[in-house]
Amino acid sequence: MTETMNPYAKRREALLRRIPDGSIALFFAGQAPYMSGDHPYSPFHVNRNFFYLTGITQEHSRLLLAKLDGNEQIILFTEHVSEVEEKWTGKRLPDQLARRISGIAEVQDLAQFETTLGRMLRTGEYEWLYLDVEQDRFHQTETEAHRFARIFRDKYPAIVIRNPYAEVCRMRTVKDEAEIDCIRQAIDITREGVLAMMKSARPGMWEYELEAHFDFALRSRGVREHAFPPIVAGGERACVLHYVDNDQVIEDGQLVLCDLGAQYGCYSADITRTFPISGRFTPRQREIYNIVLAAMEATIEAIRPGVTTSELNDVTKSVLAQELKRIGLIQDDGEVARYYYHGVSHRLGLDTHDVGSPKWPLEAGDVITVEPGLYIAEEGIGIRIEDDVLVTEDGAVNLSLSIPKDPDEIERIMRG
Repeated sequence: MTETMNPYAKRREALLRRIPDGSIALFFAGQAPYMSGDHPYSPFHVNRNFFYLTGITQEHSRLLLAKLDGNEQIILFTEHVSEVEEKWTGKRLPDQLARRISGIAEVQDLAQFETTLGRMLRTGEYEWLYLDVEQDRFHQTETEAHRFARIFRDKYPAIVIRNPYAEVCRMRTVKDEAEIDCIRQAIDITREGVLAMMKSARPGMWEYELEAHFDFALRSRGVREHAFPPIVAGGERACVLHYVDNDQVIEDGQLVLCDLGAQYGCYSADITRTFPISGRFTPRQREIYNIVLAAMEATIEAIRPGVTTSELNDVTKSVLAQELKRIGLIQDDGEVARYYYHGVSHRLGLDTHDVGSPKWPLEAGDVITVEPGLYIAEEGIGIRIEDDVLVTEDGAVNLSLSIPKDPDEIERIMRG
């Protein structure tokens, strides 16, 4: 595979065009933190920006991009270990395979990283070091890049540290065909899990029992890592948006809200389906369910390039408010916030809540969720329906259309 054919190479080239001459950019795959003693969290979750630029998922790997006097240098550093270490923890990624996956010709042992970097910097010609120091919140656990920044600042105080995170975010929002295919695959696997849950649902089940059917479907397809911790919430618990305990009995007559997703090739699906544990909606449940479904359909219809997710949320709220007034649950549009209290959409990709500002207008190639809901705690009803949608030049394509959400179809599936 040539450099120009490799999708990761194209992304690196695009990033190098965005940073000035006299720059070095470093990206870290990261390493799994330890749970306790010598036991790390598993499976390892590679840094998504590193993966986006290399296709490599092995921990203890680093990417170096350098740009000086119009010349570019790209080096991939991977961990090489002894034969003794391999007997304990397995073989590492061979250099030849790393070259084929990433399209990077120069692969070095990670043990040579400091020597190589020091040799590059000794002439004093580089002015900037770009470090991917993603920071979602003030007290977030620091990354390998954060720790390296402190060390580097002490050793090379004349070199300015900059953050390429925003530039990579801009690149990641619009998905190419290979990325969209991975998301489709993740959705397809998620569909199998959702169907398994619907077919296995019985009154009196524990939430974690129902979740186990989803887990088994994913494991059967070789998926070890969920896109996020599954939500399986019966009755009133579905009104807690990020309920993840999944440790209560789902009683006869209750709805169960299942918000979950598989991961494929590091790309996420994010699907929510709500169904009656007994296999049949009550008239009231169906009435509320159909309002949420109508809001979803109107929101998807409004998707097109140039629209923001905030504007989509206005469409959702308008439909919900109109319908809730019609059935007498509210009297004024502003009251909808009592029963719908989250946004309708976020971007989807390498992260479930993917990079990109909600202020950025949608572009063809964006993949977003559409997830309206109504949460009527006093009636024990929490309903959310969520699909994953590709923005196109002409509007939108619902990537998860094959996952049943019509209430009649759900009841047919649950009858067996």
